[in-house]
Formats: sequence, structure tokens, C-alpha cells
Amino acid sequence: MQVLHRCNASAAIGLIAGFLILPFSHLSLAQAPPQQREQRQPTSVSEGERRAFTKAYVQYQKIRQDYEPRLNNTQDPEKRKQIQQEANSKIQAALAKQGLTPEAYNRIFKIVNADNELRKKALRLIEEERKKP
Repeated sequence: MQVLHRCNASAAIGLIAGFLILPFSHLSLAQAPPQQREQRQPTSVSEGERRAFTKAYVQYQKIRQDYEPRLNNTQDPEKRKQIQQEANSKIQAALAKQGLTPEAYNRIFKIVNADNELRKKALRLIEEERKKP
């Protein structure tokens, strides 16, 4: 079974593959406790949400592939911070371009990953999106 990789929103600042900081986590401090959040969140994803999620997911992966090696090859703490900030900015822009907030992206991610049919559809859309120039 293939599983999508998630952008982590639960930490104060999440990590991409343990190296790049994600923009999602600063929002988690002001959110309700996890049990309350789970009860209020919708459990379905529209076709439009799935397509927006797919485009953001593919962009996120491209950004990660670009910035992770640069970060791994840098020992200077200031340079690492600069690379992380630049990557975060691009990730935030990719989400905004699709009309997604970090919370919406992570909500869709959870729903898609929890449902085999939705996951299969998402993976097909991801493959289609990756083939686009």
C-alpha cells in the first residue's frame, strides 16, 4: 500500500525529512486540542479540494527536492536558516496559489490517507500532475 507523505502541522515548526522547516506549525499553538479538532473537521473531500491538494503536494515535493540537498550540504547555521526560510516561503506560496491553508492541506491529507479509494484517486492525480511541464 502506497502512502502519501504528510506536511507535519503538530510541532511548533515541523520538518521536511528532518531538515527543512515547514510553515504549518506556528498555527498549531492557537488551535483546539486534537480531540476537539478531529470532531469538528469534515470527513469528505470535494473534487476541487482533491485537485488543489494534488497540485500543492507536487509543488511541495519539488521544493523539498530542491532545498533538501542544499540544506544537507550547508554547515553554516545562518545559511541553513536562510535556506529554510526560503523553502518555507515557497511552500506557503504553493499552498496559497491553490487556495489552501496549512490546516486545510493537512485536513485533506488525513482524509485522503485514511480512505483507500481517495488515496488511489489522489495518487493518480499526483502522477498526472508530475507529468505536466
